[in-house]
Amino acid sequence: MAFKVNLRALFSEGWLVIPCAFSEAELLSLIAERLNHEYRPAHIGRDDSIRLEQSVRTDKIFWLNANVDPVVENYLTFMGEIREEVNRQFFLGLFDYECHFARFEPGDFYKTHVDAFADVRNPRGNRKLSSVLYLNKDWQPEDGGELVIYEPHTGKELTRVLPEMGTLVLFLSEEFPHEVLPARRVRQSLTGWFRNRPERV
Repeated sequence: MAFKVNLRALFSEGWLVIPCAFSEAELLSLIAERLNHEYRPAHIGRDDSIRLEQSVRTDKIFWLNANVDPVVENYLTFMGEIREEVNRQFFLGLFDYECHFARFEPGDFYKTHVDAFADVRNPRGNRKLSSVLYLNKDWQPEDGGELVIYEPHTGKELTRVLPEMGTLVLFLSEEFPHEVLPARRVRQSLTGWFRNRPERV
């Protein structure tokens, strides 16, 4: 995966949608890899507050690490290049990246939320930049499942992103409320977060 992403719009708008971010061969490899794992119901919250709350989200996930498969290692290397470029251009102090496969069955959803956690070690949370890569072949508008990103202060809808294969979305985790609308077919993605170091107390 060669780094070829222009990030300028990310920090003029706070969010960026990149169609065709990866080659078809790279995407097909990731699609094949996602089938090799057991997915579990996704939770909300962190640490002592983590809980299953299906009134908020109904998707299933599988967390990834660099030892899973060479295909995933290549993806994580690419995201590391994005992290380095973001730090070089915009000084966000990102130090690592976490991600999971996400699977939404028909009718599944994730209601409006913000990705950053309130953390006692770092009250602003340590997720700084969110990413979503879609892995859905031949997705059509009537299939639904859009990611909706809202303006932070007014709640006005900024964009709807159809989860088409190869589309990469980046947005500032602490700033932008967003939701996943129900789809009419299975919806797959690789969802992740670039984090900064938590403050020590």
